Amino acid sequence: MDGYREIYLKELEENVIPFWMNNCPDRGFGGYFTCLDRDGSIYDTVKFMWMQWRIVYMLSEFYAKLRPEKEWLEQASQGFEFLKRHGKAGNGWYYFSIERDGTPSTAPYSVFSDCFACMGSAALFRATGRDDAKKEALSAYRTYLSRKDNPKGPWEKKMPGAKRWSSLGFHMMQANLAMIMSECLGNDEFLPDIIQASETIFSKFWNPEMKMMFENIPDGGGFDLDSITGRHLNPGHAIESMWFLMEAARRRGDQNTITKAAEVILAMFELGWDREHGGFFYFMDALGKPNAELHWDMKLWWVHCEATIAADMAFHNTGRKEFRDWFMKIHDWTWSHFPDPQYGEWFAYLNRRGEPTSYMKGGKWKTLFHLPRMLLICGKTIDS
Repeated sequence: MDGYREIYLKELEENVIPFWMNNCPDRGFGGYFTCLDRDGSIYDTVKFMWMQWRIVYMLSEFYAKLRPEKEWLEQASQGFEFLKRHGKAGNGWYYFSIERDGTPSTAPYSVFSDCFACMGSAALFRATGRDDAKKEALSAYRTYLSRKDNPKGPWEKKMPGAKRWSSLGFHMMQANLAMIMSECLGNDEFLPDIIQASETIFSKFWNPEMKMMFENIPDGGGFDLDSITGRHLNPGHAIESMWFLMEAARRRGDQNTITKAAEVILAMFELGWDREHGGFFYFMDALGKPNAELHWDMKLWWVHCEATIAADMAFHNTGRKEFRDWFMKIHDWTWSHFPDPQYGEWFAYLNRRGEPTSYMKGGKWKTLFHLPRMLLICGKTIDS
């Protein structure tokens, strides 16, 4: 796949990073603005914890893997300090959101706030060697794992008699967190958590007969095809989880897991691709029944970023031509629909035909994360 490296790294360094560095740092209170309109102007000052910690993570990654730019590290460090000071509740859980000045605004109901705090702190530790960053990473990691059986805690809306589910998202992030912790802290103590998450995903969420990776399974195991929740498919999550497991397997020389992950990626590519308009569906129903989410057929930036990474990794780890073909197919559709030629960066939300439904560049769910992570990973591996 010669010639792609320059495209990806140029987009990262000349377009995406400058857009965020010029617009997101809050030089008054600390942390970052993530609700950015098409031109980078701020349309809300609330600070969502997922988005804040993801910026700490990516700036630390740029410093470690792109080049040691002083400004990137300074901004990652000030974000870490602001979030550590204002972002945590008394029980150690991170809030979902805080006001611009750090005043808590949404309860810590989301376990993924702790997840991304772990990622950001670990990456900052690798970049700086700061003991407080290592301590925060370990604390957030333990908190994340401890919330497995009751992730929302007292903010769970369901009644005791409701059916209990296990979510793919928790296990895929367990594998990713353990891999990041191992890489950034430089030890193998997290390897059992990676292996456990991998075994759980393949044995419980993957249905080999249907060739589908399910998003939710009943706590007792098996697949529930009689409910909307049980039939729910999220192609982007499934694909993202597989490149997590594939990369972790590559690092420990586990060819069997690489092969299994490649098969799942290929199956989800085939299942999730919109044969009429191109691009990947956001959500699907395992039996083709009505989807509860009205935006199920939209095309989202992050899904296509994760699919790009997965195709690139699968080709490099298996050498199979179909993954090279998929990479080029995904690249062509993605790059012809998401980049904004006028103001830079990428649109987030497209309708099924590939037309933008919103021109914002950042908000409650989009920040400096999926896109730059994809550009960095692929820019470093595509032509290697």
